[in-house]
Amino acid sequence: MTEGLRERKKRLTRQRISEVAVGLFVERGFDNVTIAEVADAAEVSVNTVYNYFQSKEDLVLPPEEASPRRLADIVAGRAPGESAAGAVLARLRQEVRERERRVGLTPGFGRVLEMMRAAPTLTARLEDLGRRMTDELAALLAEECGDGPQDPLPRVIAWHIGSLHALVMGEIGRRTAAGERPDEIAAAVLDLLDAAESVLGEKVLGYGVRGE
Repeated sequence: MTEGLRERKKRLTRQRISEVAVGLFVERGFDNVTIAEVADAAEVSVNTVYNYFQSKEDLVLPPEEASPRRLADIVAGRAPGESAAGAVLARLRQEVRERERRVGLTPGFGRVLEMMRAAPTLTARLEDLGRRMTDELAALLAEECGDGPQDPLPRVIAWHIGSLHALVMGEIGRRTAAGERPDEIAAAVLDLLDAAESVLGEKVLGYGVRGE
């Protein structure tokens, strides 16, 4: 579907507000910048900022990019013959190869990561996000594959997949903070994914295969 003029204008306004905000946060620290200052720098009203972002944290971690449904949505969209873990492994490999912003493989992300780690509300939100991703995935797997409401296996599989996702994001963060280039990080993370897949075992890798 072709993007209309109104939708394009809204998207560009939202993008500009976010970019201006992150730039200010990196320069001065997340806790040292107010929404009013973001609005002034982006040349919009405070109300406009809140129309696009419900909270200050959303300016850095927008819900569409940092959604608790991320893993569940990946698994829900898996192809016929693909397992839950296989779908997540494939998506992570794709995002790493394409150096997507979602996984932090873009130039300049090191300073953004440093800013986020210095802000308690952002680090707490990231930790909570990881837990909620696993919970949402467990609920989906229980609905699709569980033998009953007390079946522990969907939660165990979700924990393995959630831990894999956390391992990848942690590795990217660690290497980014150490000053490695995105290309170097991507190569190392692809090796990490291969190693992780080799030890997951058939019970995890073969769980939740979608029927043909």
